[in-house]
Amino acid sequence: MFKRGSYVVDQREEIDNKGTAAWSGNAYRRLQRVPPVIDTSGIKGYSNIERYSFVGAAWYSPGDKFQKLKFDDFAKKPLQAEFSGGWAAMLQHYFFAAWIPDTSETERYTTTTYLAKTAQGGEVPRYLITAQSPSIAIAPGETKTAHARLYIGPKLQSTLDQIAPGLALTVDYGMFTVIAEPLHWLLAQLHKLTGNWGFAIILLVLLIKAAFFKLSETQFRSGAKMRKLQPRIAALNERYAGDSQKKNQAMMELYQKEKVNPLAGCFPMLIQIPVFFALYWVLLESVELRQAPFIGWIHNLTAPDPYYVLPVLNALVMIATTTLTPTAGMDPTQAKMMKIMPVAFSVLFAFFPAGLVLYYTVNGGLGLLQQWIITRRIEAGEKAQA
Repeated sequence: MFKRGSYVVDQREEIDNKGTAAWSGNAYRRLQRVPPVIDTSGIKGYSNIERYSFVGAAWYSPGDKFQKLKFDDFAKKPLQAEFSGGWAAMLQHYFFAAWIPDTSETERYTTTTYLAKTAQGGEVPRYLITAQSPSIAIAPGETKTAHARLYIGPKLQSTLDQIAPGLALTVDYGMFTVIAEPLHWLLAQLHKLTGNWGFAIILLVLLIKAAFFKLSETQFRSGAKMRKLQPRIAALNERYAGDSQKKNQAMMELYQKEKVNPLAGCFPMLIQIPVFFALYWVLLESVELRQAPFIGWIHNLTAPDPYYVLPVLNALVMIATTTLTPTAGMDPTQAKMMKIMPVAFSVLFAFFPAGLVLYYTVNGGLGLLQQWIITRRIEAGEKAQA
């Protein structure tokens, strides 16, 4: 049975034994698919978000919770389990299908694979996940009913757990799930406020930046102090070019004298990294952004910017950030890489979804503004002392 506005199909099988002998059998709910064809060639293939999203079988049980199985592991780790109150699914980016049996039944769940003949005479692997019901025995003249639900639709995280326990876990954030789920909820609330997913992304980045303001300030202050020492560190590099031991000793003395810790900016950055990676996965996996417009020329936040405006802005932000980043003590090759990175990333970001590039651009721009203000304040303080 289909319901308007719902992605859930109610399946009901009525078995009427009109014979003279008892009948018994099982209900099989099965999902089958072939491996996906994903473009991974060249720069465009590298930035294809389909290649980073999980594709394969998944299931949920009250005991073991959410589990998944890549197609490559079907032969190595086949599923053989019995439980009630669970479901079986096939996942891909943005969409999935799942059989949800009656919670009162203890189903037998299995995964299998086989080679199927093609019209051209070749073979293609097929992957199956099956939920088999307990035996149904029907006496002559008796009628029994088997019931299950089939979900076929998008990974709408806000509504899936209302359909079945754990179904929202099909939105796979991996190891960042604990952080990503609250971020997705907050992003959805901001969308209710703005009515635009692009503006919701901008507001979310602003809130995250505000939450980490003090940590970022510590990081940028450390960078500004290191930048101030660049001429003196360069002089030490030149003076002790042939003696690394004396050079390191002289640098340590310089750091102690100026009360600068070159590692002081690392700890704040390490704390922030999981949050920004979690937000990356939220933007990668959120089907709500699919075909969602932002402003003007951007009509789909999951497609690349058609006129490359956001990638160019992001490249300019990265170049400006590089000029404020201290390179004192860096290996010459590493210093060159710092200059090349903005150009290389701008090429990659040209093919990334506009929503992701918007996130990186706003985040980088706010970081650049904060870094510039702190650097100016430190330089102004030094001039006042002089």
